[in-house]
Amino acid sequence: MKLALHWQILIGLILGVAFGIIFPTSFKITDQSISELRDKSVPENVIQEVILLKSNVAKTLSEFKKDIRKKLDTEIIDTYGTTILRAAKYNPYLKYVGWMGELFMRALKMIIVPLILTSIISGVANIGNAENLGRLGGKTILYYLTTSTLAILTGLFFVNIIKPGIGIDIGLSAAAETLNIKKVPFSDTLMNIVPTNIFESFSRGHMLSIIFFSVLFGYFITQVADKHRLTMTNFFNSAFEVMMQFTNFIIKFTPIGIFGIVAVVGAEQSELWQLAKSMGAYMLTVLASLAFHSIVSLPLILKYGFNTNPWAHFKAMQAALLTAFSTSSSGATLSLTMSSVKENCGVSNKISSFTLPLGATVNMDGTALYELVAVFFIAQAYGIELNFMETTIVVATALLASIGAAGIPMAGLVMITVILTAVGLPLEGVGLILAVDRILDMFRTSVNVWSDSCGAVIIAKSEGEYLKV
Repeated sequence: MKLALHWQILIGLILGVAFGIIFPTSFKITDQSISELRDKSVPENVIQEVILLKSNVAKTLSEFKKDIRKKLDTEIIDTYGTTILRAAKYNPYLKYVGWMGELFMRALKMIIVPLILTSIISGVANIGNAENLGRLGGKTILYYLTTSTLAILTGLFFVNIIKPGIGIDIGLSAAAETLNIKKVPFSDTLMNIVPTNIFESFSRGHMLSIIFFSVLFGYFITQVADKHRLTMTNFFNSAFEVMMQFTNFIIKFTPIGIFGIVAVVGAEQSELWQLAKSMGAYMLTVLASLAFHSIVSLPLILKYGFNTNPWAHFKAMQAALLTAFSTSSSGATLSLTMSSVKENCGVSNKISSFTLPLGATVNMDGTALYELVAVFFIAQAYGIELNFMETTIVVATALLASIGAAGIPMAGLVMITVILTAVGLPLEGVGLILAVDRILDMFRTSVNVWSDSCGAVIIAKSEGEYLKV
């Protein structure tokens, strides 16, 4: 008997974790490390200092950090420490499995833009007139704003109860220069929704622009003469069905791809236990908040607000949630989310093709919650107490920043800097949470996708659709 997809994915995930434990990433300076530093334009005088660290013996992360603190100047460590650590990563075994995850992610990213384009145009064209589109759009946005705000308030409750930043050692901070921080005002994010060149948006994956264009294109299909409307509607319906078949083909390789992705992540988190001991309260706060929102808040809305069985819905979404957890990308998971919601839950193409692409871009419950907890953690670590007005600014900015965050790994981490700037907290505080961000990113992405799927079901129920859950 063939195993269900979610069991195949779970096996791939477990095998990936096992591989990472057996073959952990270590650190040493090699000729390849020196070459990488030169490629990143590290000054030659710094490289000559790093060359003195060359050794045939690989070391753990903590041992390597102690070594560079002894032998390199503080100024070099502060400026190039993270770059040196990245170049010093040594794991000859990952090349045998890492390509599986990379190839799988490339395949998922390949289909994101055409899938979103065809699904939204098809969905909007089938919705019909402007009144129906406005009603459906209004429900979707209302759900996203409501659940994201609820998630943020949940994070606010837990972070003020647990107070994870009190007594934390700021010396644990890691260098944050690799984040490539750019301050982008929210007004610019809104302005960029309207693309100057839609083909440039396609090539660069600007999802808000693509969604805006697709919604308008789908709507104006309904405004032309019947002959042309039917031709265009049939074309995009057919194109969407082709993309779903394409998606289902790629989904078959999900367990292998997940194995490759998790093997790399697991190998690089070899000292997670040490991190958990030093950052345990912070990780507990984030995980407890995410758990409450996903296990209590959203299921209550499903069950008592829209007469839906949360457990049946969860079972229908297992494959998508495991993929979201493993890839840390709601965008990359979109194809599987749409397939699960449509085939397992029974949501119509009209609803799923409109709500889910939009949700993967703007509905980030887990990210919004995480951003608020992280900001309060940083404030507590620096001994800064946020007053009511500052708390309100953090809540509002976390909501707006989560909308602007891309559905890719570590996007929420970059958006935290926007919130820190809004309330005058030190940007260096991001370095406090860098070490544990990757593992927490996996959990918050799962919550993002779970909320998107709940939204599709809720909106379908509100439109009178009969579902399987």
